[in-house]
Amino acid sequence: MERGHMMDTVGQYLMENPEEALRLDVKTDPGAVRSQALLCGIGPGARVLDGGCGSGKTTAVLCEMVQPGGSAVGVDFAEDRVRFAKKTYGDTPGIEFALMDLRSPLNALGSFDFVWIRFVLEYYLEGAREMVENVSRVLKPGGRICLLDLDYNCLNHYPIEPAMESVIHALVRRMMEKYNFDPYAGRKLYTHLYDLGFDDIEVHLVPHHLIYGELKESDDFNWFKKLEMASSKARDVFDGYPGGYETFRKDFRQVFNHPRRFTYSPLIIVTGRKPS
Repeated sequence: MERGHMMDTVGQYLMENPEEALRLDVKTDPGAVRSQALLCGIGPGARVLDGGCGSGKTTAVLCEMVQPGGSAVGVDFAEDRVRFAKKTYGDTPGIEFALMDLRSPLNALGSFDFVWIRFVLEYYLEGAREMVENVSRVLKPGGRICLLDLDYNCLNHYPIEPAMESVIHALVRRMMEKYNFDPYAGRKLYTHLYDLGFDDIEVHLVPHHLIYGELKESDDFNWFKKLEMASSKARDVFDGYPGGYETFRKDFRQVFNHPRRFTYSPLIIVTGRKPS
């Protein structure tokens, strides 16, 4: 998710590691979350479910935006991330966190004016539609669901040598085949809501990764942590690269850290109203 999620053939979240809550916390930009939430219509007095809350940072921003009178509930299926969220953001008035799987019944949480699902469906190449349908059950009639995810995730870098680009694409394909990762989740969001019968569907397209010039420390940490995690699950993908993984890592760092580099991923935001 932005966030803690899913699942290879034996049920392991692709990015699972002891530092995942920290990675999610570092990479989350509160200003970007506020702008995206405004596009979705989230405001004072609303009760919001943050599905796949990860570190809890996004839940805290959403809770801030629904004041006065609103509240936010963050849900994640990883005990360590829920623990991190409670410790870091649990003292915020109007906020709570729960250890739950978004594929399981959520009725115990009550009903919500908004359901927010950001950077979650990219970990469900199979099962995304069913998850959206499940979380929509706790949405009040007339409430809005907010789906936010990336398209061409991790694939757009320039300039980049063909051998390096080939490895990146092979790595993403492996993540799709073995870990249920979907680099094209964003383009599917509108159709999910259309097929589920939502009304007043709105679509917004904004940049997410937009990296040029001097590299921010948060981007450096996030991208190389992702490379480290992916490589640990598919080290053989680097065998065809001259010098193997260690050389690839060095070469990619040289390209990625150069201010001439341009990297981007489009973020697609889709909202819809649950029929009354």
